[in-house]
Amino acid sequence: MKQVAVGFSRVFVGVLFIISGLIKLNDPIGFSFKLQDYFAPDVLNLEFLVPYALLMAIVLVLVEVVLGVMLLVGYATQFTLWSLLSMIVFFTFLTFYSAYFEKVTDCGCFGDALKLTPWQSFTKDVVLLLLIAFLLATKDRITSWWSPNVRSIIVLVATVMSLAFGYHVLMHLPAVDFRPYKIGVNITDAMETPHDAPAPIIEYRWQYLGPEGPFEVVNTTGQDPKPEGAQRVGVATQFLRAPYEPPIHDFSMERDGIDHTQELLSIPKLIVVVAYNLAVSEMEGFTTINKVAAEAQQKGYQVIGLSASGPDAVSMLKEKFDVAFDFYFCDMTALKTIVRSNPAVMEWHSGTIKQKLHWNDALELKLQ
Repeated sequence: MKQVAVGFSRVFVGVLFIISGLIKLNDPIGFSFKLQDYFAPDVLNLEFLVPYALLMAIVLVLVEVVLGVMLLVGYATQFTLWSLLSMIVFFTFLTFYSAYFEKVTDCGCFGDALKLTPWQSFTKDVVLLLLIAFLLATKDRITSWWSPNVRSIIVLVATVMSLAFGYHVLMHLPAVDFRPYKIGVNITDAMETPHDAPAPIIEYRWQYLGPEGPFEVVNTTGQDPKPEGAQRVGVATQFLRAPYEPPIHDFSMERDGIDHTQELLSIPKLIVVVAYNLAVSEMEGFTTINKVAAEAQQKGYQVIGLSASGPDAVSMLKEKFDVAFDFYFCDMTALKTIVRSNPAVMEWHSGTIKQKLHWNDALELKLQ
């Protein structure tokens, strides 16, 4: 029975680390944004680590995947288990800190593929911590499934493939897009609340002072029960079911203080150049994007830019790279979510996302 428990724990932990690591490796830039949230002054106050967030994200997810493979094949078992324990202790601290102090609402454990609340993330990490501790205590029962040479080859191949996959998505875009701005989504529709969306449920805790002291009455109607002979001293509320939140809820396009969102979302043929922060954009990308923009304009497309940078930064860009299209202001967080390239190019038809490309692939944009 104990051997079965060891086998189950080994497979469960190994597979979960591999899945979690691969999901984040699919979008290392997104994971680096999450690390930057933790490094913020009002969270861990480690701003000096922000420039290294992407490198740290890549290293962490690579280690996560490779350790999962090492556990499954039985490679360097003691080193693997102690390394897994160190990682899960670190992650457990982060998720507890997020949950208890309500600092980061999504730990990013499974990227955008699966959203967990801070307490759900902490619970998941505690379970993994217990399973890894159990495996350490029973490490002598962990058997190796292949010869040492075969195990070494498997670990080496997993490492090389992970590195290659990580490099590919950095130079292009995530292989699988889990975000609300994926190809095929109509932004206007994604910002609306459907008529059949579940209504919020609010719990009311009515607080009174009666002849025998304070007491409260709980209901979800919102109507004051007005107990006889009691004086109401307050009411506290909490959501039992939060209001419906559309997949896209923080998106707008402004210029000179005027909202142009609906106007631009109604354009039949629109090329959108996204550069969330021109101060850290890969400027060489604009040489390629200018060629695409010129061709698009010749074929009847309107071309615009979206950035969270100010007018001065936009003016400098236009002057330096001879950019011939106007920029609109958009929230930086929204732009980081839209596409993981800075800059990037997209094609919209009346608000529907048809294409999105890393600047490295901009010349592959298929124009009508």
